[in-house]
Amino acid sequence: MTSAADPKTSFELITKNLQEVLNPQIIKDVLEVEKRPLKIYWGTAPTGKPHCGYFVPMTKLAHFLKAGCEVTVLLADLHAFLDNMKAPLEVVQHRAKYYECAIKAILRSINVPIEKLRFIVGSSYQLTPEYTMDVYRLSNIVSQNDAKRAGADVVKQVANPLLSGLIYPLMQALDEQYLECDAQFGGVDQRKIFVLAEENLKSLGYNKRAHLMNPMVPGLGQGGKMSASDPNSKIDLLEEPKQVDKKIKSAYCSPGIIEDNGLLAFIKHVLLPIQELKNDSDAFEFFINRQEKFGGPITYKSFEDLQNDFKDEKLSPPDLKIGVADAINVLLAPIREEYKTSTEFQEACAKGYPVETKVKKVKKVKNKGSRYPGAQSESGPIDSVDKTAEKLNDTSL
Repeated sequence: MTSAADPKTSFELITKNLQEVLNPQIIKDVLEVEKRPLKIYWGTAPTGKPHCGYFVPMTKLAHFLKAGCEVTVLLADLHAFLDNMKAPLEVVQHRAKYYECAIKAILRSINVPIEKLRFIVGSSYQLTPEYTMDVYRLSNIVSQNDAKRAGADVVKQVANPLLSGLIYPLMQALDEQYLECDAQFGGVDQRKIFVLAEENLKSLGYNKRAHLMNPMVPGLGQGGKMSASDPNSKIDLLEEPKQVDKKIKSAYCSPGIIEDNGLLAFIKHVLLPIQELKNDSDAFEFFINRQEKFGGPITYKSFEDLQNDFKDEKLSPPDLKIGVADAINVLLAPIREEYKTSTEFQEACAKGYPVETKVKKVKKVKNKGSRYPGAQSESGPIDSVDKTAEKLNDTSL
C-alpha cells in the first residue's frame, strides 16, 4: 500500500466514502499549510464482541494510513463501563485486549500495514488529575439537557438513566485534546457528541477539531444499524460458516426493495471498499453461485448493475443471500485462523466474554397425598364406611 503523494490526493482519500465532514478546512490547513501528517483518532468502547460492521471503519483506517495520517485507536474502557454499566471494569479490560486483537486481525486480513497504528487504552490517561479536573470544568459549562442530547444516539437509553450517561459525551469531547488529534473519526451516530466538542472545547482554551463521519450500515433485520447488543442483526468476526449461512438466510431482504437492505449495504460499504484496497483500483467483482435452474452462476462487475438487477427483480433474495454469505465467509476465514493460532486472542475472549453455565433445575416430585381419587393407602383401599366414620369423629366435640 503506497502513501498519498500530495495534499489533494491525501484529502480525497481521507474523506472518501464518508457521509459528512465537519470543518474540512482544518484538514486542508494541516496538509497544505503546515505540511505535516494529519493526526486522527477513532474510539471504540469494548462492550459486545466486534462484528462484521467493524469492517466499515477499518476500511477508513486503511484510507487514513494510506494517506500518510498518524492514526490512534482509542480502546475506551471507561466509556464501556459508563455506558449503563454493561460490564464491570475488570471484565472490560479483557474486552479492550480482545478488541485490539480483533482490529489488528481485521486490518491484516485486508492487507493493511498496521506498523503506524497506535493503540491507547482510555484509563491510561483518563484517571489523571488533569483529565479529571477538565471533566469537572466541562461539566460546569455543558447543561444537563445538552449532555443528554449529545449522547442520545450513542449511550444506551433506559427508563431511569444513570448519571454516567451524561459524563460519557464530555469525556469523548475531551479525548480530542488529550490524544492531541486534528480530527476525530466515527459513525454518523456520533454527530451530536462531535458538535458538543466543537461548541465547548474552546471554552476550556482548546482548539476546535475536524470531524469525519461514516454512514451507518443497516443490520440484518428490518431497519436499525448492525449492533453488538442485537445478535440477530449482526455476524460476529469468529462466527462459523454454517452460522453465517443461517443468519444470512434469515436476514430481511424483500424482493425489489433496496432501501434499508442490510445485504446490499454490506456489499456497498464493506466488500466494495475492501476490493478497492486489495486491488488498488476501482474494480468490482461479486460472484453468486446461483443454481442452474435459476440461470446458473453469475458475476457482477459493478455494484450499480447488481443493485439494479435486484431492484428490477432479475436477482432474487435467495440468490443475493448466497453471494453475501459466501463473501462474508471468505472475509472471516483469515480472522478465524488468526484466532485459532493466537493464545492472547483466545485468552482475551475467554476472560472478556465468559460463557455462562446454566444450572439445570431439578424437577420436584409433587406429593399428592392419599386423598385424591384412586389413591391407595399403605394397607390398601380405604373403605367408604371408614371414611364417613372418620369425618364424624373429626367434627364431634
